[in-house]
Amino acid sequence: MLTDQELLRYSRQILLQHVDIEGQLRLKNSRALIVGLGGLGAPVALYLAAAGVGELHLADFDTVDLTNLQRQIIHDTDSVGQTKVDSALRRLTAINPEITLVAHRTALDADSLAAAVAAVDVVLDCSDNFSTREAVNAACVVAAKPLISGAAIRLEGQLSVFDPRRAESPCYHCLYGHGSDTELTCSEAGVVGPLVGLVGSLQALEALKLLAGFGEPLVGRLLLIDALTTRFRELRVKRDPGCSVCGTQHG
Repeated sequence: MLTDQELLRYSRQILLQHVDIEGQLRLKNSRALIVGLGGLGAPVALYLAAAGVGELHLADFDTVDLTNLQRQIIHDTDSVGQTKVDSALRRLTAINPEITLVAHRTALDADSLAAAVAAVDVVLDCSDNFSTREAVNAACVVAAKPLISGAAIRLEGQLSVFDPRRAESPCYHCLYGHGSDTELTCSEAGVVGPLVGLVGSLQALEALKLLAGFGEPLVGRLLLIDALTTRFRELRVKRDPGCSVCGTQHG
């Protein structure tokens, strides 16, 4: 049940007929894994904590650097030098002490990543490199857990939801294949802060929809954001039957 304090804290959300008390209870009983607590993971963690997702698993092995503060809004000047997980724990506890926070302060290898994914209901990939995204996707396919993937660099953003519970859903590998080892990072190419905030906020919204059970998730669709002209495009993405990760011959 929801306590009186929870009913008051989440009252504006509960007022929505798509959420109501039943949806809020589902959020309270849900667990989410956030991989990466940088530009994307910051708004994801803040909004999911504020919304009352009962258990947040936070994974990041990096420490806070002064150059992060332009866009990674969960951290502040006093956080510089701290691990991103510890910085996030402090901020999220201050926002909502009623939720449970689980820390992963070291890089997740194959076994620990599989265990971390299996322990939650939804995974949000907020990482900044292709190899991590591929590993997270593979773990989600094996565990049949929905994956909300976001990316942003320069003035361009992307967002999609991959749900292996749905037969028609593609996975990350269906869309991006083997990617490229020469992908640029934000530290090399730059990024505008509000763009990662926008993509991360949309990732949090997709998570709430999946966990509370309302709306139409972004499955089979890729949202493209052009921040320079403030234009949004949507592309249809189909599952690849020959995909080496989720293809029919593989599972």
